[in-house]
Amino acid sequence: MTPTLPRTAVIGAGISGLTAGKMLKDYGVPYTTFETSDRIGGNWAFGNPNGRSSAYRSLHIDTSRQRLCFRDFPMPDHYPSFPHHTDVKEYLDAYADTFGLLENIEFGKGVEHAAHRDGGGWEITDQAGNQRDFDLLVVANGHHWNPRLPDFPGTFTGTAFHSHHYVDPHQPMELTGKRILVVGLGNSAADITVELSSRALQNEVTLSTRSSAWIVPKYIAGRPGDTLWRTSPHLPLSWQRKALQLVAPAMGVDPTKYGLPAPNHKLFEAHPTQSVELPLRLGSGDVTPKPNAERLDGDTVHFVDGTAGQFDVIVYATGYDITFPFFDAEFLSAPGNRIRLYKRMFVPGLDDAVFIGFAQAIPTLFPFVECQSRLLASYAVGRYALPPVTEMERVIDVDQRLYTGHCTDSARHTQQVDFFHYEHDMRTRELPAGLKRAGSRSPWARLASV
Repeated sequence: MTPTLPRTAVIGAGISGLTAGKMLKDYGVPYTTFETSDRIGGNWAFGNPNGRSSAYRSLHIDTSRQRLCFRDFPMPDHYPSFPHHTDVKEYLDAYADTFGLLENIEFGKGVEHAAHRDGGGWEITDQAGNQRDFDLLVVANGHHWNPRLPDFPGTFTGTAFHSHHYVDPHQPMELTGKRILVVGLGNSAADITVELSSRALQNEVTLSTRSSAWIVPKYIAGRPGDTLWRTSPHLPLSWQRKALQLVAPAMGVDPTKYGLPAPNHKLFEAHPTQSVELPLRLGSGDVTPKPNAERLDGDTVHFVDGTAGQFDVIVYATGYDITFPFFDAEFLSAPGNRIRLYKRMFVPGLDDAVFIGFAQAIPTLFPFVECQSRLLASYAVGRYALPPVTEMERVIDVDQRLYTGHCTDSARHTQQVDFFHYEHDMRTRELPAGLKRAGSRSPWARLASV
């Protein structure tokens, strides 16, 4: 029986959806990409009308362009080492134009509901109310758009918003001459704190953190720090982390040097924060460091060290939840950002859905989703087959221990992945094993008789 290639639906035209579409097109797989917005880029489309972009006006990516780019589409040499969000969007536009990806994207037709049919396949309802049937579903709706907020006791009577809604010191509100508390110590928290603490704005800025973070420089010896190292797939990650921890003190990564609380983890047991300016602002007195908030009381915030402060504004830079609004909650969800995915791609027992980009990849997501999309395309044309469900469950546990066993137990690190280990595993083990499992059979052979 000659297999039929699956009619494939891709949810989202951000970096994950674009890369998935590019690989499907390369392999000749018919597909349609459903996008809620009127443009590509997802999170990197500043001011995206679909409300999903978390980019702020001053945002520069924290990964160097050398590490950021797709392998089959390098970033231009004239780009800066750490591109601005407009550079990243321009790069994605060029990617889509070069490979003819726009013709398969239906803009303004995001997926409202995806219903799994008995016996396989999907009924897709888009935001215009149209219903269509597909054989394979690619879930690429991203995981940095649904803000997660802390649940502090009490009530704050000032203005509070998540960093997802931050644009600049004048949006979503005028942030001049204010008493501002920024909660969190990730990269966004550091950037926003630095920007709002400019003396020209006459703000009083306080930075509060629960678990603290190691602060690493973007440049080391005059070069982007992430170009000076890469983890080796031939050495245990624990050994490599210990080696980096030995040399770290010389780089000034300890946040206690700048008045912040000591981290509740060792270096690289959680995402470090990359910032050149934050230590300077803390050391110059432009930012007041505080530990975690304990409770809210009107315009007063009480901290766990017994101190308190009065504030006009709280900016919560406290991360995001993985959300699938198009699935019925009882069908599939990710409570606490936990979802069991084989190779971060497949739900065991659900062989006609593939998840792309649902990982916190170090050093960056771009080459990670390119690697995943290569396996996706192989799967779609029958050159890769999944192992039995019991084996998938076993491997999920093994991979989870490898990638997250050393991490702090938090929603931010449930999907941690080291790209270099992951890519080596996929290229040298998983794809060859999947090809051997596939043999002459295709997961879509049943379609030929439909």
